[in-house]
Amino acid sequence: MARLSIGGAAKRADAAAIFAALGDETRLRIVARLCAEGPLSIMRLTDGGAVTRQAITKHLHALEEAGLARGSRLGRTSVWELRANRLASVRRYLDQISRDWDAALGRLRAFVEED
Repeated sequence: MARLSIGGAAKRADAAAIFAALGDETRLRIVARLCAEGPLSIMRLTDGGAVTRQAITKHLHALEEAGLARGSRLGRTSVWELRANRLASVRRYLDQISRDWDAALGRLRAFVEED
């Protein structure tokens, strides 16, 4: 039986942390906004939504722990930005999984069509 050839345990754990962070709908919305609009303050991230500043801050810290966002101070304002390189690393991971699945399906097709 073939095994998936996806990186080592460290790469899998790293990807799992990112997927876990993105698995929350609010965090996914924050990432989408940071991606579309660039760096934003917590105040801007709460505009037009039903989520409090305190909740947004907690979500931003979860994204920061996963390496997806970075906060900095601009005077008294906290500004948050997306770390796009982390999303790119997850994309490469998903691309590898896709290639492995394609290969597995190709082997299955060949096996089934042998008859």
